[in-house]
Amino acid sequence: MDLDSFYRSEMDAHLVAAQATREAMREPFRKMVNLCLGAIDTGNKILFFGNGGSAADAQHLATELVARYKRNRPPIAALSLSTDTSALTAIGNDFGYEDVFARQLEALARPGDVAIGISTSGNSENVVRALTSAVRIGATAVAFTGQGGGRLAAIAEPLIAVPSSDTARIQEMHILIGHMLCDVLEKDATPV
Repeated sequence: MDLDSFYRSEMDAHLVAAQATREAMREPFRKMVNLCLGAIDTGNKILFFGNGGSAADAQHLATELVARYKRNRPPIAALSLSTDTSALTAIGNDFGYEDVFARQLEALARPGDVAIGISTSGNSENVVRALTSAVRIGATAVAFTGQGGGRLAAIAEPLIAVPSSDTARIQEMHILIGHMLCDVLEKDATPV
């Protein structure tokens, strides 16, 4: 393997995905930020969830808001539904893995909260069910997905659908957009 060529190729693919995302996701990002700011201003919370690498992103972003991203400030109400192993295994065992996030949302989400489901394909059944539950509860359903949005495109508004079908590039853009969200929420408590 020519490591120099591989390195350049991967960096180039990242830059292409970043440029496409920059052009396509400006308005969905703005809408998501304003919804999250509104939720925080009214005493509501942001709930993140996903599977695998998306579970790690959910945990990462929730922690950035509760602890801090760049600045010391009061904590922002956020949590990841991907981290409680007792809840995940009990719900998975008793109800099925498809309901591990929906069941938690039904217990924890309230009207005015923002539920952010992360699925690179947009088709993860447990994320689809959870965002469907969020809508039913009166929470805002937001999804981070890949190109086209999969089944989540019909549920989430806004839809952060990275215009790529490469899982690695989609995940890279998800964490970039997630960090941007954390930065804005930390800096500003008024809609932009």
